[in-house]
Amino acid sequence: MAERTALRDAGTSGKADRAVVRDALGVGVAVGLSGFAFGVTSAGSGLTWVQTCALSLLVFTGASQFALVGALAARGGPFTAAAGAFFLGVRNAFYGLRLSQLLALPRAVRPFAAQWVIDETAAVALAQPTRRGARIGFVVTGLSLYVLWNLTTLLGAVGAGAIGDTDAWGLDAAGPAVFLALLAPMLRTGTERAVAGLAVLLGLGLLPVLPAGVPVLVAALAAPVVLWADGRRRGEGAER
Repeated sequence: MAERTALRDAGTSGKADRAVVRDALGVGVAVGLSGFAFGVTSAGSGLTWVQTCALSLLVFTGASQFALVGALAARGGPFTAAAGAFFLGVRNAFYGLRLSQLLALPRAVRPFAAQWVIDETAAVALAQPTRRGARIGFVVTGLSLYVLWNLTTLLGAVGAGAIGDTDAWGLDAAGPAVFLALLAPMLRTGTERAVAGLAVLLGLGLLPVLPAGVPVLVAALAAPVVLWADGRRRGEGAER
């Protein structure tokens, strides 16, 4: 009886592992292909293919990379472009705090794993019910996405000249579209949706009046404003 139970548990575990691998590969491949759009957009903004590939190899956070080259393409200053990319990348530090507890990786591995702490790996890992599943999801998503993103970045940067006018293809919209697709399912509460909505209004509304890259920084104020308003509303409700 004990042997049958062990075999049944092993089979269940194997199916769960395969399901995690399948989902992780799906995310890795789907998002990794958009590295081509980044490569083309980066080359169109004036960066060389070496600089473009270095961004994907060393920075490896798509939203920040698109923000940087987008600001440069709009003739924004390098410091403004870098600041926008930096503030978008700060969110990965918060992912890291949660994933550090969930994955509980050996201390020697953590510096290398930190390179893969991004939206996609966090989403897949946090969706798993067990630590084993979270580790598998994190590794498979991170490895597949890192390899494919860098390969397609190289292809996009080298082949940008053959495409011609990159603006006509609208490839610069691929990065934000992927980011929104990942973000939308996470907006479960009214407060979260209010933050996202206000950020969109600030970012789009200030585009005509502020230098490139600055509206993204101002849009970050949406979170403290909404949280302050929500806290005040709750306080007034408690007094009544």
